Amino acid sequence: MSAAVPELKQISRVEAMRLGPGWSHSCHAMLYAANPGQLFGRIPMRFSVLMQMRFDGLLGFPGGFVDRRFWSLEDGLNRVLGLGLGCLRLTEADYLSSHLTEGPHRVVAHLYARQLTLEQLHAVEISAVHSRDHGLEVLGLVRVPLYTQKDRVGGFPNFLSNAFTSTAKYQLLFALKVLHMMPEEKLAEALAAATEKQKQALEKLLPSSS
Repeated sequence: MSAAVPELKQISRVEAMRLGPGWSHSCHAMLYAANPGQLFGRIPMRFSVLMQMRFDGLLGFPGGFVDRRFWSLEDGLNRVLGLGLGCLRLTEADYLSSHLTEGPHRVVAHLYARQLTLEQLHAVEISAVHSRDHGLEVLGLVRVPLYTQKDRVGGFPNFLSNAFTSTAKYQLLFALKVLHMMPEEKLAEALAAATEKQKQALEKLLPSSS
């Protein structure tokens, strides 16, 4: 039996807005579209989800920190999206969740999600290349492969083996579950395969104890 998909502590938007000045707020956006295509003519793509490679080599969703002294969550998010994507504005209707992060820094991570058409998603990808931060803080958008190949590693498990920002992997797994884009058991299987792959890779790097 696969282990449960790990989650951060979820709080409501109202609870998040009541947090004191000692808390920082990060806002990120998951843009996705239904994709009827098939890889190699036989593996259903199902959905296309956008993430981005950041300047520090980590994968994350488009967005960033919002200074609540000057911006609402949505205005702050749209300001950052304008720098990295250049062509999209989200609203409170796109709000999906808020989670408290683990660790010494007091951060509440807000996630927004909007379903686009595949054509609209492609337009975002094109616009991002011409945004101010492209090639600097943002090194490019990537589509998440939401399928697993016959070897049970290729596709989504391999993608989960990458390095992510502190909350991005949790938010991705959470969104895929609550938006009914992938069954929780399939998420858990992919995560377990990714963890096993990372373990095996580490064992190859470490010298034998014998």
